[in-house]
Amino acid sequence: MLENPRDVGVSTVREMADAANVKPNTLVRMARQVGFEGYEDFRTPFREAIRNGAANFSDRAKWLQGIRKSGDLGGLFADMVQETMRNLDETFAAISPDKLEAAAHDVWNSRNVYVLGMGIHNSNARNFTYLASTGIVQIHAIPHPGSTPADDLAWADERDVFIAITCKPYRTEVVEAVSLAKEQGMTVVALSDSPASPILREADHGFTVSVNTPQFFPSSVSIIALLETLLSFVVAVASDEVPERVAKFHARRHQLGLYHEEQ
Repeated sequence: MLENPRDVGVSTVREMADAANVKPNTLVRMARQVGFEGYEDFRTPFREAIRNGAANFSDRAKWLQGIRKSGDLGGLFADMVQETMRNLDETFAAISPDKLEAAAHDVWNSRNVYVLGMGIHNSNARNFTYLASTGIVQIHAIPHPGSTPADDLAWADERDVFIAITCKPYRTEVVEAVSLAKEQGMTVVALSDSPASPILREADHGFTVSVNTPQFFPSSVSIIALLETLLSFVVAVASDEVPERVAKFHARRHQLGLYHEEQ
């Protein structure tokens, strides 16, 4: 168990007993000998370590399967709600409106804004870009189809802003793109899950997001909420033409029949 602590959190007592070539009752007696009421009580700190991220994606997936087998999906539901609310609280408690406003001004005053997220964060980056595109024309999600982040940033310079998103395990493409953006003089806005993140260390505007979750992948809730808040700040500091663009954009959709109209 000392050599395989992750297995303790994701395996049944019978599976651990088979791996150790002992009977399940041996593990129960061991748990009581070291001060626990039973084996399930003994497993709790190992399972908590997995829930808090001290395991890889596959181990966390096995842990979720273990919850289903134990019939404690109600507990999983409560954990999901609790962690979602905690992520939002911790993320926004650590961010000042002045810091967010400074980033918003740089975004609005830039020539182009490039937004990069890989894996699960690719959809977060593209969602931000999509929302912004209804009123702001200079925001682009990268990489473009058939391209690379480096190629898409080839002609960017100090007039441009780069928004980068990555959490543990940090994606190499994003880390390298941030370094490249800094070399080219771009203003970098970074969202990541730790002050020690390689992209936050180089950022002009760095924001630490809380992404804890019982799930087997980092939560995107606080990232999406922060991006939406950043966009709201950008619109707030923008010129009067942005609300006019938004109105025109949606009026055009109505005219083209893209929205269902109630008869």
